[in-house]
Amino acid sequence: MITSEKIKNLRLKTGAGMMDCKKALEEVNGDIDSAVDWLRKKGISKAQKKSARDASEGLVTISINDRSAAIMEINCETDFVARNQDFQKFCNKLTNLVIKKKILNVDDLLNDHLDDNPVNDELTSMISKLGENLIIKRLRYVEGDNVFFQKYVHNAVNDNAGKIGVLLEYTAKPNFKDEENITKNLCMHIAATDPKSIYPEDLNDDLIDREKAVFKDQLSNSEKPKEIIDKIIEGKISKFFEEVCLAEQFFVMDNKVKISQFINNYNKKYDCDLIIKSFIIFKVGEIIA
Repeated sequence: MITSEKIKNLRLKTGAGMMDCKKALEEVNGDIDSAVDWLRKKGISKAQKKSARDASEGLVTISINDRSAAIMEINCETDFVARNQDFQKFCNKLTNLVIKKKILNVDDLLNDHLDDNPVNDELTSMISKLGENLIIKRLRYVEGDNVFFQKYVHNAVNDNAGKIGVLLEYTAKPNFKDEENITKNLCMHIAATDPKSIYPEDLNDDLIDREKAVFKDQLSNSEKPKEIIDKIIEGKISKFFEEVCLAEQFFVMDNKVKISQFINNYNKKYDCDLIIKSFIIFKVGEIIA
């Protein structure tokens, strides 16, 4: 069934017109991802270049405590409330609670307690106080032995909250040279480029197969020999890796070197054994597949 909600989500993902989105969904029996590919094949959408956002406001809040960290997105209806001090304090309290209780999902958070009251009741009370609907959209809790964390918030309203949040997990020798600056710059790079994985081998095989199918369809009318087409597709996939894999991306602070080479050069120069273990990036209003 082609619902208005599906059409809206497809428009937000691709920037395509309503009728084009409706047509795409009809052609693929309502599957959003397939509809994105259909639009790309028709040249209607530049989906890979578009950000996937809805109209929600709110904040991404990050908290770090020694060997554990948490990142959370809480939505509200207006930017006015997102800048409200009570809302910001509420977001910060909940993120700290996630770390304290090692909470792994929103349902567990809502069933826990904040200041001796159920979180669900505290949320209802905050909704009443601010006069807007509030939604705890998502959260992630991360911990590890012998790991370190760094954070970056873009469009920040305070040190821990903003419209985009990046949480970086890494290992390294303690207190290596310029640690704060280097890891902060890596977080800023992630915020700017929104990678999908660290390495190409970490990418979902289905995502790679989708890209190959799109490229193959784009070249379907080419009169070039198959082996030439295969090489063109291979080149396009390599370029795709440079766009979506952190290690393959060119560093925004120095666009002549890839992230992997930048880290290798730094490790050789300062003997700090810096290794990126994971990263999480939340954007306010982002549509979750």
